[in-house]
Order: sequence, then structure tokens, then C-alpha cells
Amino acid sequence: MSLEKEPADHAGLRHDDDDDNDNDNDNEHKDNSRAAASNDDGDDDPVDSPAVALKTSEILAACTWRDATRLRALAESEGGLLADSLRRAAWPILLGASPPANETKHVDNGDNDDNDDDGLAYTDGSSSTADGDWKDLPRHRDEDQVQLDVNRSFVHYPSDQSEPELHKRKRELSDLIVEVLRRHPYLCYFQGYHDICQVFLLVLEPAARAPLVARLSVLRIRDFMLPSLSATTAQLRLIPDILARADPQLRRHLSSIEPFYALAGTLTMYAHNIERYRDIARLFDVILAREPTFSIYLFAQIVIDRREEIFEIDEPDMLQVILGRVPPELDLDGLIKRAVNLFTNHPPETLRSWHHISSSSVLKTCRDVDASTRQTLEDGHRFFERQVKEIQWQELRMGVRRKMWVYRRPVKYVGAAIMVGFVAFYLRRNPSLVQYIWSLFPGGH
Repeated sequence: MSLEKEPADHAGLRHDDDDDNDNDNDNEHKDNSRAAASNDDGDDDPVDSPAVALKTSEILAACTWRDATRLRALAESEGGLLADSLRRAAWPILLGASPPANETKHVDNGDNDDNDDDGLAYTDGSSSTADGDWKDLPRHRDEDQVQLDVNRSFVHYPSDQSEPELHKRKRELSDLIVEVLRRHPYLCYFQGYHDICQVFLLVLEPAARAPLVARLSVLRIRDFMLPSLSATTAQLRLIPDILARADPQLRRHLSSIEPFYALAGTLTMYAHNIERYRDIARLFDVILAREPTFSIYLFAQIVIDRREEIFEIDEPDMLQVILGRVPPELDLDGLIKRAVNLFTNHPPETLRSWHHISSSSVLKTCRDVDASTRQTLEDGHRFFERQVKEIQWQELRMGVRRKMWVYRRPVKYVGAAIMVGFVAFYLRRNPSLVQYIWSLFPGGH
């Protein structure tokens, strides 16, 4: 069997099994290249390009051999992974999902938009993604907010569907999000999560969606699903440090504002900002291929690319608004290349704020991309719990400092000092006692 043929089965590319003559095999190869070159939002690139055909074969071969290193390089290169028919095979590998036992026997039916539920499910390798019907699990506390956001989904794409078809999409999106949250109830939903899941829903077959979104949520964007935004803001503070190293003049110009302008972009993997399906799918290719920190460098590079526009604005509030709007027309391949260079020239370890990032943050637990693909959902849960405890400790320390400032007069100084030591000693051993003592102070909660 040819190298192109076997991966085509794995990737779910359309082909005809009934004819075995050489002429049909040639036509099949052309059809596969055409499918790979096609953008699923209706904008088609030239389909007979030898370069596209060659890259298609390389992606298929990398998927067959589960060569994640090669896939990452292809995802980063011009055009990314080319088409959803290829992404369906590549994204599970990039996220470290365990392949189905009979994956090479699967043949896509060619219906890219309305995939049937007989697709093979990739799994995490842990039982939490597969045991029982998720509909029988307890309701997640954030499901009402999920439904509100789902009602606002699919605004920009797909653009060629009827109202009944869009209603079906929204129902599928709601089920996908709720399933992941019910199977992993410790996760906290955030507004914008539906934008990410929307892309996964459009790319993947139904059976593969929940397992892959679960891996993404627990292992790659876990910081955003904590009960506090502190880990998210810690990530954003890397942006000024990157600018300080790459463009000190630009950093000084932006010194009056906090980097919260990057929140919507980084929080949603840019799915909230990018309006063309072809572009966001291509951007997801590289974000999934590289470590999570790369998303921060992408936004820093977007800021650097807009330096002339930024220098014309001095009003802090206006800067926040302008920087929060990612330009609608981006040269994605050029942006990715420049962001890669930015990352290479100023790696995370050289940034001052990097030392304030939790060791349990995805930025550090996924620093080694190869190792992170071998992590399980249980590993991610342990990191989550560890980070929650760190956040609680930090918040309590900040609270104690505020109390000390209120009671800073000398007559109470000794008592306040004893209080601080007492809190530090009992923090991890008896949180309820700490809260009781806290309530003894006027205005304490």
C-alpha cells in the first residue's frame, strides 16, 4: 500500500474504495490534494499546486507514523495543516490523545459539515472521559452561563447554513461544553470558552470532540479555568517584559497601561478576535503545535507590528481600546514567523515576570511540548489543585497585609505581627480556623 493511501484512511480523506485501476488511483490522489488545499469557509487556494500536494503527503505521512515533531514543524510552516480533513488526524496527535485501536480502518464519508457519530473517538487514556453517559452526571454550576454564550455563537462562521442547521450546531456546542464540564466539574467555565469549542466542533468528528477539548482544557488552557483570574493576569504580565526586551521605546510608551488589552485574545486562543474560519483554524494549528506561552508571544508581536499606530495615541484609555482590537486582516504566516523569532530571541526564562509564574501553571508544565503530550487528565487535575492552593495562600497573604496596614498604629503593631505568624503557621493545616480568626477583625469576612 502506498504511503499516501494509508494515511488518507487515517486522516479521513475522501476516496473511492470500489475501483482499483491505476486511473482511479490517480484521480483519488488529485481529489485528496484538492481536499487538502480547500479552505472550509469557501475560499479555495489553487488546488493543483505541487507544493500543496507535497505538503499534503508530508502531513499524511507524519500522521501515519504519529510523528509529532514533524507535525509541529508542518503546522508552523506556511499554510499550516491546510484543511480540516488533515486537522482531524493531526490535532489529536498534537494534543497527545491516545489513538483508537482500529484507526487505520476508518474512512471518512466525505461529509465535512455534518459528521456522523460513527467516527472513532480519540481518548486521553484515562477513564474519566469515557465512563457512563455524561447526561447522567450532576449539573455543573456554570451551565446557565454556558447557554447564554452558546446562544451568541456562530456569528461569523459557518456563513452558509440555514436557521435549523445553526440551531443544530448550537445544540451540539452546548452538549460539547457541558459534557466536558460535567466530566471535570472542578473546571470553571469562562466567557469565551465557547469560542474555542466552536472551532473544535467545526473541525472534528463528533466522537473526537469531547476527549480533545477535555485535554485542551485540563492540560493546555487550565490557567483560565481556575476559580481566580490571578493566573491569567500573571500570564498577561509577560507581555510588557517581552516588549521591554524587543522594543524598549514601545514598552515605555505603553508603561501607563496594564496589559489587560490582551485578555480576550489570549484567553480565547484568538477565536474571539479572528472572524474568518480559515484564519482561526490555521492559527489553531500553530497554537496547538507549540507550548502555551507562544500565544503570549503572538500577542506581543501583534503589538510590535502596530508600533507606528500606537505611537500616534497618548491617551491610556484609548490605547486599551485600540490594543484590545486585533486587526481583522493579518498576514498570519508572517506573524507566526516573527513571533517564533521573538520567542527564540527572548525565551520565557529571560523575562522578569516568568519567575512569578506558578510551577503548576500550564506555561511551565507544558514547557516541554513532547513531555506534555504524555500527561493525563489526572496529571492536569493534580496541577489544578496545587495551583488553587497557591492562589488561596497568596490571596490570604495579601489580605493579611491589608489588615496590617489598617491596624498599623504602634499600639497594635505587636499584636498584628503575632497575627501574621499565626496565620502563616496554620494556613495549610486549618483553613477554617484561619477564617474564624479573620472574622474577629472589624469588617472581616
